[in-house]
Amino acid sequence: MTTPLLALRGLHFGFASHPVLRGVDLALYPGERLALTGANGAGKTTLLQVLVGLRHPSGGQVIAFGEERRAEADFVPVRGRVGLLFQDSDDQLFCPTVLEDVAFGPLNLGRSRDAARADAEQTLAALGLDGFAERVTHRLSAGEKRLVALATVLAMRPEVLLLDEPTNGLDEAAERRLLTHLEGLDQAMVIVSHDRRLLERLATRAVSLHEGRLVPATLHSHEHTHRHAHLHLHATGVAGDHDHGRSAPVHADHHGGE
Repeated sequence: MTTPLLALRGLHFGFASHPVLRGVDLALYPGERLALTGANGAGKTTLLQVLVGLRHPSGGQVIAFGEERRAEADFVPVRGRVGLLFQDSDDQLFCPTVLEDVAFGPLNLGRSRDAARADAEQTLAALGLDGFAERVTHRLSAGEKRLVALATVLAMRPEVLLLDEPTNGLDEAAERRLLTHLEGLDQAMVIVSHDRRLLERLATRAVSLHEGRLVPATLHSHEHTHRHAHLHLHATGVAGDHDHGRSAPVHADHHGGE
């Protein structure tokens, strides 16, 4: 059987008296694009951070590329192979110019200055950001920052992408460009998103974080009285908040929860 790229086994994490993750089991395999859903505050962002060692569990195991990771030193090589897109782009961008921000990761991985610049320019071009290299990062719009933040991750050529609300702040044209780009990538992904188009087009499997545990979720459509057929992510065994027995479909919509 194929070894998972990333795995959690019986993982626990919490803040003081507030447990967030309660015995989470997860395995991400090559080629998978896993939709991670759940209510606001369920702990989805925390789970992504645990996978790359930015938060440390109180119990259980984090396994990356076949090895258990515990100490900070164990996660340093993991972060060169797993790219995390933060929910807030300002947490990811800290250099004066766009080019410096996007080249920082490749430089940190030991690539030459010329190679890092070439990687950065190629990544920006692929995301439709030609001409952005010398732009001042803090003067960008929210949507532009989002694409540049993604570029900083992709320029490192990670084997796994952890995407926390990747389409936040994007207009329709930028979102369409982003979706097309992500759709063409080979990397395994864990995607936290409210964006129905993203999940419809990318996800190969879905799970929901509910009361601190992961449960399988299924993608399916059903009809509503206002004549829209909505595509929903449903956690297996978790009650929904709507009625499935309604009238004729016209177009598909998607509801995911954070």
